[in-house]
Order: sequence, then structure tokens, then C-alpha cells
Amino acid sequence: MNIPLSNGKLLPIEMHKIKIVQKTSLPPASQRLRAIEQAGYNTFLLRTRDVFLDMLTDSGTNAMSDAQLSAMMVADDAYAGSESYYRLADAVSDVLGFEYTLPVHQGRAAEHLLAKTFVKPGSIVLMNYHFTTSKAHVELAGGAVLEIFGDEAMNTHSADPFKGNLDIQKFRDAIAKYGADKIAYVRMEATTNLIGGQPFSLANLREVKAVAAAHGIPLVYDASLISENAWFIRQREPGYADRSIRDIMREMMSLVDIVYLSGRKSTAVRGGLIATNNKSYYDRILVWLPVYEGFATYGGMSTKEVEAMAVGMREMTDETVAGASADLIQYFVDRMVEAGIPAVTPAGGLAGHVDAKRFLPHIPQSQYPAGALAAAIYIASGVRSMERGTISTDRDANGNDVLADLELARLALPRRTYTLSHVEYTVDRLKWLYQRRDLVQGLTFVDEPPVLRFFFGRLTPINNWGAQLAAAFEADFGPRY
Repeated sequence: MNIPLSNGKLLPIEMHKIKIVQKTSLPPASQRLRAIEQAGYNTFLLRTRDVFLDMLTDSGTNAMSDAQLSAMMVADDAYAGSESYYRLADAVSDVLGFEYTLPVHQGRAAEHLLAKTFVKPGSIVLMNYHFTTSKAHVELAGGAVLEIFGDEAMNTHSADPFKGNLDIQKFRDAIAKYGADKIAYVRMEATTNLIGGQPFSLANLREVKAVAAAHGIPLVYDASLISENAWFIRQREPGYADRSIRDIMREMMSLVDIVYLSGRKSTAVRGGLIATNNKSYYDRILVWLPVYEGFATYGGMSTKEVEAMAVGMREMTDETVAGASADLIQYFVDRMVEAGIPAVTPAGGLAGHVDAKRFLPHIPQSQYPAGALAAAIYIASGVRSMERGTISTDRDANGNDVLADLELARLALPRRTYTLSHVEYTVDRLKWLYQRRDLVQGLTFVDEPPVLRFFFGRLTPINNWGAQLAAAFEADFGPRY
């Protein structure tokens, strides 16, 4: 929660007490260099023992509450008919307003089932922007993804409060071009991950619903970061400043046909779910649930996680939880901008993002500037970030790189996990790196999987720039840090 100080500035105050901690350590630059070399300059392949601050993702890394941990102790471990499931279903009904709930092991499992159920060869899925796994499942089912975002979405230095909005005219144009019968569904992602965690407005969601309903197109809502999107609506959209997070969520959910989420984010649990009020949709998805996930009352999750998710579902409506990372991210982005670092603005959900094209303008996209920046950040700080750029897109059918719209290094701030000192340290090391950005050069692949290559691909630095950067760091800070 942002608290005003006597000097007029806002300070993000942690509205929680730290009762259990996990030890971390700061390996010196020489060790960090060896670690990133062994990881093939892919931060996904680093071992946590070599990481100081893990800002790779907020997925499954948020701190759980004491209420969630205690709920896990009373889980009903029945294979079928578990009472834990019914407590989750009650929470989904209470918070989101849906009658039918299907648990799955995480968000991409929900995406798989939706694609399996609704996408046919030749189908089109419209999105305000894709997520890596959402696009992969649509394409594996024989469909194609069409992104219909607004023009401001690709502007990384912007004041637009809702860059995640879907372009309504492009929506109408797509229907006219392809026909409503070929559009499997339209997907809205809150907040829009790959463009910097940017939210969409309730006004835009209402417009999307009106067009979709007029043409019989299902509206699917990726609610993995629904509480953050609701938080931004309350902060940024006229008419919602005095509305509760719960009320804003319910208004959003009243407009959608199917909602799914990765519980690893807003509910701080390793699991996921699909929910709807449409019995026909429920029945069509349910038939595939035991084939790919598990029985209908656990869906690939442990019942302990099901219990914790039921608690987290209600907790995410608390403004001190919904804003726990959003306010700290705002502070993080503000501090980066003050330091001259080309951060994505306005601040979004889940992470602070750095524009690698502006940070490393001398590196062409064919040499993966966002991947190079993520590796350089680790060498300079021990902070693990994630590449969100061309490495995160797969090659086309001819083997050519598909250049990403944006090249971002994402520094996630999981809920209730890091403090202001961690943010200040990270900003300081980013500032040092920016002043020596000419030392950083590109990357080339040496081992490249055919799909979702950013997870396991290995790269090598052009002209061995990693060693040069580590040497420069050690010259400035000494061998200890």
C-alpha cells in the first residue's frame, strides 16, 4: 500500500510481517560468470544456489499467507469427491460468480484444454496480446493467433494507462475478414504479460463483450493477474476510485463466458482452474479433464494446493494483497526512470520491465538483445530476470527468426517476497550496467529446441563479452561482490 510521506512522496509499505524466511546469498561476479556460462546464457538454466534475487517470474514464487498454510493441513485427500474441491468451488462462486469450476495443474493446462475443446484446424483466436503458452496450444491444435492490440501497446515510453486494451475496430475487421464461425474465441489477458504487464479497462472489456456477443463468439478471460488488473482499474479508470477490488472483479466476470487462471500468480498457489456459467462449455471441457489432468475434483493439483487456492481466491480481493506487488513495481519503475534506465512505462503488473532496444541499441534483434540484457543483468548483480523478446518466439516454418514486437528484460517482483532494499540494490546495479552498456554484445544459439525455445535453449556470447563485463564489474567493486 502506498503511504504518503511528509515530503509529499509515496512509499510502498509492506502490509504484512515476515514470519518465515529463506536464506539467500550473493555470489561474486567471477562465480556469476561461471554460472551463466554453464547455463548457456539462458537465465532459466541457472541454479538457484547461484542466484541472489530471483526475479525470473512471479509464477509459483509469491509468498503464501499463514491462513493458506494452515488450510493445507486440513485437506481432504480423497481422489474423487474431495471436500477441498467444494471449498474451492464455493470460493470461485463467491468471488468470481461462476457455478462450474474445473481444477487444473496450472495455467497452461487450462490453455491446453480450451484449445483442445474449441480450436479446430483453420480456427482463429483473437487476443489483446498472446502469451507464449497460450499461442503454442492454439497452434498445436491447428489454429492461428491474431493479436488485435491498440497502437499505443508497443510504445514502451508511454502514459497510456490501459495499453492492454483490445482494438475494437480491428476486432470488427477480423470478423468481417474471417467470419465469426472461424473465430474460436477472443481472449483477454489481465495483465498483458509480454507487453510489460499492461492492464485493460473495464470500458474496453464491455466493448469487447458487446461485439463478441453480437456475433456468438465466446469471450475467454485469462485471470492469472486479475487482482492486479482490478487494482489498476481502481487507480486509473474514472468512476472506480471508490469501488472495492472484489466489486471490480465481479463486474469484469459478469462480462465473460469462460475464465481461466494460473493460481501460481494471484492466488499464490501452484495450480489453476477454468470456470464458467455455461453448462454446455463445462461439459465439453470436462470430458478431457481426466484424460490430461486428473479427476474433476482435483484436476492435477494436490488437495493441499486446492485448499490453499480456496483461501487465496478470497485473499486476492484484499487491497493490501492486490496492490502488494503493484505499488512496489511502481516504485521500482519510478526509480529506474529517475536513474535514466529505459524502463517500460507506465508501470504494469507482475514486474518492472527494461526496454532492451533502448538499453542496447547497438545489438540487432537477430542477436537477441533482450536475452543479452537478461544475462548481463545477472553478471552485474546476481539478479535473475527473464528475456521477453525474440528468443521467446519460435522460428517460422522456414526456420527464420520471427522478430518480436518488443525486446524486454522482465524483473518480476513476486508478492510479499522482496523489500525496498532489494529494489534499491537492483536499480543501482542496472544503473552501473547502463553506464557500461557498450560492453554488452549479442548472443547466438548453440542448442535450440523447436518449440518454446526460451526454456531450454543455450546460447553463446559474441566476442566473449560476458568475461569482459565481469572483469569491469570486479574492477569497480572488487572480487567480493
